[in-house]
Amino acid sequence: MTSVIALGPPRGIGHIRPTFRGPTRVTPVEHADRTVALHQAEATDEAFEDVDPDADLHDGGPHAGGPAGSDSEPTLRVLVYSDDRLVRGQVMSALGRRPAADLPPLEFVEVATEPVVIAMADRGGLDLLILDGEAAPAGGMGVCRQLKDEIYHCPPVLVLVGRPQDAWLATWSRADGVTSHPLDAIALAKVVTSLLRSRHAVVTA
Repeated sequence: MTSVIALGPPRGIGHIRPTFRGPTRVTPVEHADRTVALHQAEATDEAFEDVDPDADLHDGGPHAGGPAGSDSEPTLRVLVYSDDRLVRGQVMSALGRRPAADLPPLEFVEVATEPVVIAMADRGGLDLLILDGEAAPAGGMGVCRQLKDEIYHCPPVLVLVGRPQDAWLATWSRADGVTSHPLDAIALAKVVTSLLRSRHAVVTA
């Protein structure tokens, strides 16, 4: 089973940081014999409101007490955006719980709509965003460019393009990495681990 964070549109984008009402829990699920962690959020149509800019929000990097391991095991939070739940599932299955032994386990956050991607990125606490360039109505390349323009210290972004010939569009979108459909698990894991290592090194330096 998968869970999709489907929240109402924020009242503003950019300087307004969202918060979520209602309990938040993390549930382990099985994807292709691999245990991953999905962030489940219960929210209403009014789930966004202004919060104190000095609130204790993570700036990225390993998060203590992550769901993918023990209470003290850090995790890396990876947002996976696509309007197609099958694509989200393929990405998570390809990466598994831990794509590299030298990195902390992954915690996946599934998102199906562009406003939630922007809100989650603005809230902080993400180490990588994987955006489906074929998503509708908002494609991952356009969402990536918006994130790079609007989010201060935006985490690295990987865009999934429709075909290898479209990789040049990553230059316009300002993506940090790119791979193409159909997904190649080895190629995807290689790009993801490279981006996460760079992020992990900067945050822990």
